[in-house]
Amino acid sequence: MIRKIISINEEKCNGCGLCASACHEGAIDIIDRKAKLVRENFCDGYGDCLPECPTGAITFEEREAPEYDEKAVQAAKEKKKMDEMKHAHHEGGCPGHQTMKFEQNTDNASVQIGKPVSRLGQWPCQIKLLPTKAPFFDGAKLLIAADCTAYAYANMHEDFMKGKFTLIGCPKLDAVDYTEKLTAIIRDNDIRSVTIVRMEVPCCGGLQRAVENALKASDKFIPWQVVTISCDGQILE
Repeated sequence: MIRKIISINEEKCNGCGLCASACHEGAIDIIDRKAKLVRENFCDGYGDCLPECPTGAITFEEREAPEYDEKAVQAAKEKKKMDEMKHAHHEGGCPGHQTMKFEQNTDNASVQIGKPVSRLGQWPCQIKLLPTKAPFFDGAKLLIAADCTAYAYANMHEDFMKGKFTLIGCPKLDAVDYTEKLTAIIRDNDIRSVTIVRMEVPCCGGLQRAVENALKASDKFIPWQVVTISCDGQILE
């Protein structure tokens, strides 16, 4: 059938992965650092991916393509959800998913003599692995950070992680939209504030947008701020 469907210009594509995250149907994959429409019958033709593309590599075209298969899309979503649940609960649950809260060291003596002190407040810290409800979320100040920031910014623990619970992720490598999980965390817990720390690269915008969308969807008024780190480890804003 002739219908409207997206077209990806691979020469313009920088492989940031924002389109794959924006496509809730799962029609797009990142292959060899380029976005590709790998499931034409999963593309609904609405173009949620278009505004996310920073290079303008995605456009609409009308051509011969398989009909949009909503049942197949839903089945794929359910399979993905079941696979994630199966992985999380395999043999009683992966030990790496077990939630733990740490008492952060409030004694600054070690810091003053040059000995680093961990300010990580809980485990796990990856957004994909965290539950949406946990005791440490109640009354928490959240730090939601791109995982590269801890490597780029030298004083991450003292300047940003101290006194907060840290959630990290990479929308490009995870190729997921964190909005739904972050919405549940913010909506269902007593969150006091949110600090977003991201890198200056365009793909980090996916993390910021996910947090902003989650804050809006939660219907709560929570103080929040964004800090951007340059690739050479400087605070830009």
